[in-house]
Amino acid sequence: MEELKQIKPLDQNAMAAAKKHWDAVAKPLGSLGLLEDHVIQLAGIMHTEQVCVSPRCVLVFCADNGVVAQGVSQSGQEMTAAVARALARGESNVNLMASTVQADVFAVDMGMAETVEEPNLLSRRISGGTQDIAVTAAMTRTQAIEAIGAGIDLVGDMKVHGYRMIATGEMGIGNTTTACAVACALLRKEPAELVGRGAGLSDAGLARKTEAIQRALRVNQPNSTDPIDVLCKVGGYDIAGLMGAFLGGAVHQVPIVIDGMISSVAALLAAALCPLATDYMLSSHVSREPSSQLILEKLGFIPIVHAGMALGEGTGALTLFPLLDMALRVYHGSHTFTNLGMDAYAPQGGHQ
Repeated sequence: MEELKQIKPLDQNAMAAAKKHWDAVAKPLGSLGLLEDHVIQLAGIMHTEQVCVSPRCVLVFCADNGVVAQGVSQSGQEMTAAVARALARGESNVNLMASTVQADVFAVDMGMAETVEEPNLLSRRISGGTQDIAVTAAMTRTQAIEAIGAGIDLVGDMKVHGYRMIATGEMGIGNTTTACAVACALLRKEPAELVGRGAGLSDAGLARKTEAIQRALRVNQPNSTDPIDVLCKVGGYDIAGLMGAFLGGAVHQVPIVIDGMISSVAALLAAALCPLATDYMLSSHVSREPSSQLILEKLGFIPIVHAGMALGEGTGALTLFPLLDMALRVYHGSHTFTNLGMDAYAPQGGHQ
């Protein structure tokens, strides 16, 4: 992945200008908290203090996971295809939410078991789903690298089409199992510490899921110091595409919004491969999945939204957009100390 050598640190001059811009707004210094931090970060990504986050979109990476054979989910793989169709037709949950914040939604087939024929479905298909990680590796290293590359290139395509910010989402039955396995490998935690109920597993289902992850880690022995090894042994094509999107954000200088647990696991993989990529990521919410907070802390992010969400599809990431829109109305507004004929506040300790 030669393109990773192109990744540069954020534009510190633009960030300093954005900070100065915020300090000229007639309000207590730093009083919009994390929203101010996000706008300053966006200035560094976009190389200008004139931050704009429209047009924007959501990329929903869809894939199937062989580990469903272990009884780790409530529904079968047919659900992945059904939701992918709805996504492509503009009918799924994320489409409805995105319509309220003027964001376009793109469904991406990274490797579903069923081939879905929809005009608006983007195909980056690697194969018809991964292998069962409780038995063998999910995919080959070559397939993992191909899927990551597809995610990187897709961000480039979105930039060419004018999108200034991208939210990440996913759809794939069984993917909380694969994501938890990846998290266990990277964080060096036992499955019982991180496993969650996903789409609502019973106690028996939760036990099967925990055992499947334990077996996956035991059988495959992923190398926690090699993120691609972890991905190809216990991950999924959706996670690989998401990982590529986070790397692509850094390559193409486009801010990428983390969604829930599965998206954050992909962000963690991207950060492990290329630490500079985290500069181009923004956190949105913390999922109710047990590992979500741990992963965000590992990445060094403080989520803005705490709503107990765990829907996926990018729905949590979308909640950041209206908050940023409100912050930017203030940032670009005329309510400044100068316009009020007042002296600006001076730093006096505390949060600045």
